[in-house]
Amino acid sequence: MNAPRTRVQRRPVHGVLLLDKPLGLSSNQALQRAKWLLRAEKAGHTGTLDPLATGVLPLCFGAATKFSQLHLDADKTYEATVRLGVKTSTGDAEGEVIAERDVQVTTADLARVQAKFTGPIRQVPPMHSALKKDGKPLYEYAREGIDIERAPRDVTVYQLTLTETTRTAERTVIGLTATVSKGTYIRTLGEDIGEALGCGAHLTSLRRTATGDFDVSQCVTLEALEAMSEDERLAQLLPAESLVAGHGRVTLGAEDAARFLSGLRRRGDWANATDVAVFGSAPEAFLGTAHVTANELIPGRLLNPIEIQQILLNAPVLPLLCETTS
Repeated sequence: MNAPRTRVQRRPVHGVLLLDKPLGLSSNQALQRAKWLLRAEKAGHTGTLDPLATGVLPLCFGAATKFSQLHLDADKTYEATVRLGVKTSTGDAEGEVIAERDVQVTTADLARVQAKFTGPIRQVPPMHSALKKDGKPLYEYAREGIDIERAPRDVTVYQLTLTETTRTAERTVIGLTATVSKGTYIRTLGEDIGEALGCGAHLTSLRRTATGDFDVSQCVTLEALEAMSEDERLAQLLPAESLVAGHGRVTLGAEDAARFLSGLRRRGDWANATDVAVFGSAPEAFLGTAHVTANELIPGRLLNPIEIQQILLNAPVLPLLCETTS
């Protein structure tokens, strides 16, 4: 007879956990583990990492989920190992070998291909991806042996470094480090590099080392998180405003903060700006995002008063934060 499952008492948790996702877990599996450990009511992640990939996976909790899209769009940096001369059905080590070729690659060849794939490029998204056709992920079609025509995408490889790491009679492996724009598939980049080298290739490992301003050195592992006390786990969270660190900053007084939170525009001596993080000053609290046009601060994504009070850790209720008068 199975032992009864322990019921977890959920609670409001707000902030960003920088997780070093382990090998073998999907992004959602890692999210659910962290959500359980924090006993959080609401959580989401900022873009997926394949089960065979490790590294930076920002997890958003509570109010921070409202700003997760900003890191879906962020530039990212990856480190990968690429085996030359062997193509697989998935572009990585999970797939079946579909072709093998001799490898005759020189340092000059690597430099030539590195230059070719640095800058704006076009990629055809892989069949083994979460992109959808008629509401169904492409990888499901791939499992059924169905190939769907995919339109090429324009992406940018800002920096690319290719280095030979292993060359034996059995295998040649190169290291790949790339900083890329959103929507770039590193598996596809590895495959395309292999084709440009005339031998084919597939990824044998993939690690995301940075997304936006977040770096793997800031991350915590699930194993470390499990060993912590609840207070220590909560201490790992960055505030929700860490997701908008690149925005300009506007600080409002209590009356303007309350009206801004109710969705009303505010007028002030502000320069035009596309992305602004807005704070209240009494007490200092992150209110949400906005943009400025013609001296008007126009609300974007906003926290609600309850979320703000919870973030302020049981600070007294501020009547002006709850006002909705015009």
